[in-house]
Amino acid sequence: MARRVTIADVAERLGLSKASVSYALNDQPGVSPETRRQVREMAAQLGWYPSSSARALSRAKTGAIGLVLSRDPDVIGTEPYYMRAMAGIESVLVAADMGLMLRIVGTDPGRDLAIYERWAGERRVDGVILFDQREDDPRLPLVTRLGLPAVLNGGPATGSAVPSVTSDARADAAQVVAHLRALGHRQVLHVTGPTRFMHERRRAAALRESAAEQGMEVESLESDYTFEAAALTVARRLGDGPAPTAMVFGNDLMALGGLDAAVDAGLAVPADLSVVSWDDSMLCRVANPPVTALDRDAFEFGRLAATMLLQVMAGAAPEDVVTPPSRLVVRASTSTARAATV
Repeated sequence: MARRVTIADVAERLGLSKASVSYALNDQPGVSPETRRQVREMAAQLGWYPSSSARALSRAKTGAIGLVLSRDPDVIGTEPYYMRAMAGIESVLVAADMGLMLRIVGTDPGRDLAIYERWAGERRVDGVILFDQREDDPRLPLVTRLGLPAVLNGGPATGSAVPSVTSDARADAAQVVAHLRALGHRQVLHVTGPTRFMHERRRAAALRESAAEQGMEVESLESDYTFEAAALTVARRLGDGPAPTAMVFGNDLMALGGLDAAVDAGLAVPADLSVVSWDDSMLCRVANPPVTALDRDAFEFGRLAATMLLQVMAGAAPEDVVTPPSRLVVRASTSTARAATV
């Protein structure tokens, strides 16, 4: 392995003191503009880069933010929403010359709390982004007690000092309901993700309220975010009685699982059953038939959360942000309800 180029190497090549080279590279007074130029050119020529650990010590900062996901690693690896959200986060961190420390800890309660404690105690990160708010979420008072700057993605964090980026579930639900209502649907099955997450509860409530206003009924069944679990949930429901004419799923993987189960049960999509996903992705576009979905712009969610966290870390107190309503992308998985006259 090649030896790391140091300030001493740059100083030796130029015949300067290490202090002068340090002043030049760190934009400190004490050297002339010409010396500063020569030092930087020589540093670039030799391939010198600042030590991240030394820089963190000098600034009392780590140069990294943390993200702990309490999800099954297999789900995270296949769910496009998180990949897009993390891409949005990284777009901000790259511009700020910061890193992302990611931990995926599974669904066992409390494992994430220990990581926040350790990160704060060891000064491993400068702040954290929280996903998947839970009822009486213990992370909110914890990060406040630890003095760890934080932003909640998917809030709002009611009663907490932690600012949030959230979507308008009511507006999103209204789009889905209006689309299905116009196609003559009256009975809708909503297959949710885990209801321990507050965003799933808000979506379910918003969908029921919007449907009631349009004279429609919504039946909700809890599943998880996997293809297999959603397929099993739908298969069981279709075996229990008359099928609804439309189904709405908590994410794209679940929508594909539900579509698969419906076809296995002898139903044609969309002639017998319309399918809508709450998340859009390439999976929805390549499905057969392509799935109608809400484009919620996960990249922008991540970008806004990271931008807000940098503001909090700088001492600001930003207001909660509600993103614009999602865009419903209508595809071939939805059509006129069977035996309905629009």
